[in-house]
This record gives sequence, C-alpha cells and structure tokens, in this order.
Amino acid sequence: MASQEVPPRLMRAIEVNLVESTESVLANGFSRIQAEVDDAFDAFLPVPEDTRARLVEAMRYAAIGGGKRVRPLLVAATADLFGVDRHAAVRAGCAVESIHVYSLIHDDLPCMDDDDLRHGKPTLHKAFDEATAVLAGDSLHALAFEILSDHATSSDPFTRSELIATLAGASGMNGMAGGQMMDIAADEQEYDLHSITRLQQLKTGALLAASVEMGAVLGKVPVEGRAHLRAYARDIGLAFQIADDLLDHEGDESKAGKALRKDDEQGKQTFVTLMGPDGARDQARALVEQAVGHLSQHGKEAALLSELARFIVERDR
Repeated sequence: MASQEVPPRLMRAIEVNLVESTESVLANGFSRIQAEVDDAFDAFLPVPEDTRARLVEAMRYAAIGGGKRVRPLLVAATADLFGVDRHAAVRAGCAVESIHVYSLIHDDLPCMDDDDLRHGKPTLHKAFDEATAVLAGDSLHALAFEILSDHATSSDPFTRSELIATLAGASGMNGMAGGQMMDIAADEQEYDLHSITRLQQLKTGALLAASVEMGAVLGKVPVEGRAHLRAYARDIGLAFQIADDLLDHEGDESKAGKALRKDDEQGKQTFVTLMGPDGARDQARALVEQAVGHLSQHGKEAALLSELARFIVERDR
C-alpha cells in the first residue's frame, strides 16, 4: 500500500497535542510534588505550645507554599525510574528542600545578599527578625538529616547512610557552602569562565546533582550504574545557573518574585558577562539537549526528567 502524506492541518494538530502532552507531564509533576512537599512540611513542623513557637512558625513561613520544588521533583522523578516507593522519595526530596530553603534564608540576610523579597513575599528576616532567621535556617539544616536518618525514609540502614553522606557532601565546603564562599570572594577578584563554572557547580549544581543521586540511591542503583544520571545532573546544574544569570540580567522582577540586576550592580562576573546573553542562552540550550541525551536508555520513562531539563532553560522565575 502506498504511503500517504499527512495533511498539514492534521500535522499541526499532532504537533499541538505533543506539546500539550509534554507540558501536562511537567505541569502535573510540579503540582503533585508541590502539594506533597507542602503536606510533608506541615506534618514535620507542628507548632509547639511554648516559646519555640516563633521559631517553628518562621520555619513554616519559609518552607511551606513557596518555590518551584525543582529539587524534590528531581529526587522523585529519578526514584520513579527504579520503582521506589513515592513516600520515601518525597521524604528524601523534603530533606534536600530543607537544605535549599535554609540556604535561601541565610543568603537573604543583611550579612550576605541583603534581600527584602523572596518568592514574592518579604524575606524571613524581614517578616520575623534576623536572629529568628538564623535559627530557622539552622533548624531546617538539622531537619534535613533528621528526615534522612528516620526509618520511615528507608528501612535499610545502608541506604539511609548513603543518603545522609550524599546530602552532607553537597551542602558543605565541598558543595553549596564552598560555592557560596567562592561567590563572596568574587566581590574582590575577577573570575574567568573556568572559575565561574567551578563556583556554580558547587553553589547551585551540587544540590541538584545530589537530588538525582539520592533518587538513584533509593533505587539501590550501584555507583557504577549512575554515570549517565550524574552526567545529566551535571549538565542541568550548569544550565540552571546560566538561566539564573540570564534572568538576573533581563528577567521581570514581578515574575521572578525577587530583586534582579544585583550581579550587574555589584560588577560580578557571570556566564552572561563572560559569554554575552546570546552565547549564554545557546550554551544553556546545548547543555539541556546533552542532558536529555544522557537519559536515552530509559526511553519514555524519563519524560519528566527530560521536560524538567528543558523547563530549566525556558523558565521566567
């Protein structure tokens, strides 16, 4: 039977359906994880009937109802590739998010970035006070490891231990905090592209990589079987920061929900200043396509991770 050309109108309809299908995969993924994370933090943080109440209320203010939840979604989507119990994946995702939220609280303090707005509302030290903000950040840091060490996250002590080691390594001097220190030092010296890349691999990329790694740990994937996932995480980590630099350079503050143009005002070197907006954008898109390629062995099961990678570059907040 001779093949027939697909009519243009039908082809456009197919293309629209494909776009809507991938968008719904990502939208459903975000809406589900956002609800799950908020419910989990609500359960983790009951307000006590004593003078600790202000501290816990501050923790709840920062942790519930804000943020995209990219890191918990990375944990859950990776874990899902290996049939991990959803409850365990959400708990591990909340541990990563606890570290992320604590870092934002401390980043916003006057001694760090001195920001007034986060997720479209006053930063924690503005809504409460600086001392409470420091303690809320400290307590969320501790909560992350309380969650991971709990039998409810995994009945396997070796899995719990590896989850803790993974998140601890990504949070400290060889991860996020180390990258933040490099960022502070950037105020006093100029970094080249290699140094900026290293800074961002630690400051931003480390927690994103840990999120993917922890999903694989929950799935009991041996270390040698995670190389492609680590490559995926490395690429989206850099793409994420390039997109952040682009947002800071040309984004809309009303959509971003935070102050922008701060890097330009402080004269900091970024991917945008070193590569130009167009070059940075092209590099981010190339990294995303490379990241998606690392997932090829998982086929359609990795659709959510693939769409999440593309969202990282196209987001406006």
